[in-house]
Amino acid sequence: MEDRDKKVAAAALLMVAGGIVGAGLALLWAPQSGQRTRRDISRYAKRAKTRADEAVEDITTNINDLVETLGEKTDELVEKGKDVASGARKDLMRLIEEGASRLEKFRTRLSRM
Repeated sequence: MEDRDKKVAAAALLMVAGGIVGAGLALLWAPQSGQRTRRDISRYAKRAKTRADEAVEDITTNINDLVETLGEKTDELVEKGKDVASGARKDLMRLIEEGASRLEKFRTRLSRM
């Protein structure tokens, strides 16, 4: 068991040492400072927010335009529907009057017979 514990301890020590060496190498070869990286990330986030706000504004404008256009088309269709209904009503009234007139003529003929 002692041999196994020594191997585990050695492996853990090698992992810690590797982590320290890796962190040191990363600091030596880092392209820029952490402060600069944070500043760049902040700038990128601000630009992304600005673009997202512009996209939301564009989408909102497009949706408002679409709703307005649909409202106008709906109004036009309602007016056309009213015109068609009015025309159909007039035609129906004319046909009823013609039918009543013909019926009256037919009654008159029947009463003469």
